[in-house]
Amino acid sequence: MKFFIDTANLEQIHKAQSLGILDGVTTNPSLMAKEGVKGLDNIYDHYKAICNIVDGPVSAEVFANDLDGMIKEGEILHALDPKKITIKLPCTEDGIKAVKYFSEKGYATNCTLVFTVGQALLAAKAGATFVSPFIGRLDDIGSDGIALLKQIVDMYNYYEFDTQVLAASVRHSRHILRCIEVGADIATCPLNTILDLVNHPLTQKGVEIFNKDADKMR
Repeated sequence: MKFFIDTANLEQIHKAQSLGILDGVTTNPSLMAKEGVKGLDNIYDHYKAICNIVDGPVSAEVFANDLDGMIKEGEILHALDPKKITIKLPCTEDGIKAVKYFSEKGYATNCTLVFTVGQALLAAKAGATFVSPFIGRLDDIGSDGIALLKQIVDMYNYYEFDTQVLAASVRHSRHILRCIEVGADIATCPLNTILDLVNHPLTQKGVEIFNKDADKMR
C-alpha cells in the first residue's frame, strides 16, 4: 500500500520524504488556509514547492463548483507540473463531468468527497485516476468507513477498473492497518498518524535492553 501525506505544510512533507516511504501528497483549500497560504499566485507557488519536494503525485483541489470553472482551474493546476499534479475534483455532477473531460485529455484526476459505492462507480466510469472515500468522516456519523472502503475495492477488482482507491480522512494508525486489510491502494494521512506505526512499547523496551548490554560489552 502506498502512503500519501495529507497536508500543505512543507516542513512535514520534507520530513515524510526523508523517511523514504512517501509516495505522494494530497491537499485541499482547508489545508492551504491552515498554512496561511492566500491568493491564487501564492497557492500556485506553494503547489510548485510541494512538487519540488516529492517524486509522486500531488493532488491539487479546484475551488470552483461549476464545470466551466473546474475546467479552467484544472488546466492551470495541470500546467504547474504536468507530470506530478493530480487535479482534485468533488464527486458532484459537474465534478464527474470534469473528471471525464480531464481523463480524456490524459490528465491525472482524484475524485474526492466520496461516501457511497455508487459515487465510486461513477468516478471510475468517468476515468478517475484516484477515488477518495472519506472513511473517518463516515465513522464520525456512525457509519462504517472501512466497510465502504472494502466494498469499493471489491467492486473495482470485480469490474477490473484501473481507478486506485485512495483512503482519505484517515484518523489513526488502526485506520491504516484496516486499510491494508481490505486492500486499499493508498492511504493519505497526517504525518503523526504515519509515525504512530513506528511506535510499540516492546520495540522501545528491546532497544533499551540492547543499549544496556552494549554498554556492558564496551
